[in-house]
Amino acid sequence: MCHDFHGTIEFIGKRWMGIIIYQLLNGPKRFSELTENIPGISDRLLTERLRELEKEGLIIKAMIPSQKKAHYELTPAGRELETVISSILNWIRIKQKLSN
Repeated sequence: MCHDFHGTIEFIGKRWMGIIIYQLLNGPKRFSELTENIPGISDRLLTERLRELEKEGLIIKAMIPSQKKAHYELTPAGRELETVISSILNWIRIKQKLSN
């Protein structure tokens, strides 16, 4: 259990991972939309993170046949992270209030 917990925290805590998941909570996004919404992330690193999320079964890469373009969306397992992301955002708000 401890090993699984640590591994999960390390995975979610990787640079840019949380913000990618957060962006996809609002619905499917194309690669270009993700780069626009996540200032500072390189194409290479975004590609790497998306592949990791896909490998873990948290997102899928789906084709839009009429446009011949791909978009990324959360799987049901990925959507389960909404509660976690929401809790982290609430914790940040509380922390900011306390430091003011």
